[in-house]
Amino acid sequence: MSEGAGFTTMAADKAAGDIPEIGVGMLGYAFMGKSHTNAYKTIPYMMYPPPAIPKLIAMAGRNEQAVALAAQRFGYAKYYTDWRDMMADDEVQLFDNGGPNNAHAEPSIAAAQAGKHILCEKPLARTAEEAKTMLDAVQKAGIKHMVAFNYRFVPAVRQIRKLIDAGALGRIYHFRAVYLQEWIMPHYNTPMIWRLQKSEAGSGALGDLGAHIIDLGRYLVGDVKSVSAMAKTYIEERPKADGSGMGRVDVDDAFVAAVEFQNGAIGTLEATRFAAGRKNALGLEINGEKGSIRFDLERLNELEVFWNDDEPKETRGFHHVLVSEPYHPWWENWWPQGHIIGWEHTFIHEITHLLDCIVNDKDVAPIGADFEDGYRAAVICDAILESAASKRQVDCKY
Repeated sequence: MSEGAGFTTMAADKAAGDIPEIGVGMLGYAFMGKSHTNAYKTIPYMMYPPPAIPKLIAMAGRNEQAVALAAQRFGYAKYYTDWRDMMADDEVQLFDNGGPNNAHAEPSIAAAQAGKHILCEKPLARTAEEAKTMLDAVQKAGIKHMVAFNYRFVPAVRQIRKLIDAGALGRIYHFRAVYLQEWIMPHYNTPMIWRLQKSEAGSGALGDLGAHIIDLGRYLVGDVKSVSAMAKTYIEERPKADGSGMGRVDVDDAFVAAVEFQNGAIGTLEATRFAAGRKNALGLEINGEKGSIRFDLERLNELEVFWNDDEPKETRGFHHVLVSEPYHPWWENWWPQGHIIGWEHTFIHEITHLLDCIVNDKDVAPIGADFEDGYRAAVICDAILESAASKRQVDCKY
């Protein structure tokens, strides 16, 4: 069956009504809580027949008023003000961790010990050491585990991977990627928030944005061998949100890194939250011996492709390709050609894949990112920070 279907023949045979339910417990109810919940509610009727029906069991959050309102709004049957209570809920079979970075390790390890499958937001952890404890826990528990590197589930990105796997680009020479945003520039007057504190976030633009392009580099080209990096904090103090004074920003606002892949390719990575005018600009380009491919997240249904020998040299150049044909990844679930899908659909594809892996005992990787991928991305993040601090090239040791 086509990968685009997002489900297996076994699941298709269950279309008559014998589709299993999987109870979902969600930690967090903000940006990612909304994004993931939208996917859970869309999967049953759009990724049809689904591998499983997500059943929204519970939400957890510290603020009772806020989490109660969110649970009611999103359709969760109940809520908890302590995630530990949710771990004791036998109805919760899949733990979705959408909390801040400092709330990834302890709840996820507890979920693994309770035998619950896990979807954890990225970055997996604040450091590689912390990520390794999470990886060890899920491997010991034998549950399914996925890191929410959702850009693997953009149809155009998956199509790039399929072309590379088929040898269409030949030997890969270069991978370059940028992820640019602007939302903490001075004119926004952003106060101290958890994303600007090392104790909670682990890093700044590196973990928030850079982790995505690091994972895409690994997904499309392979593991990173070494890095040479610089990092910068432009605003070192910000007012505390409660008005109690100033707080020190101890994470990076921006970084750039030159990387060497284990297969001999080289590349560059850059992420910043100080790029004026850039809202969510992730771009990447891959150059190989047979051609090149470019991708822009803000035009996520499109690719620009150049092939060395596809036509006479007089008219040779980059071609614009609309990735919306029924044979493109996941598209047979959506609309006729040219009818565009969006950012939110990546979570639908991602979670459908995880449900399929749970129900049919499949491996999350290599299509999805498992905790091994999350750990390796964390190793690279740590190496980038070490290189920036030491001003030298650093080998990535997994």
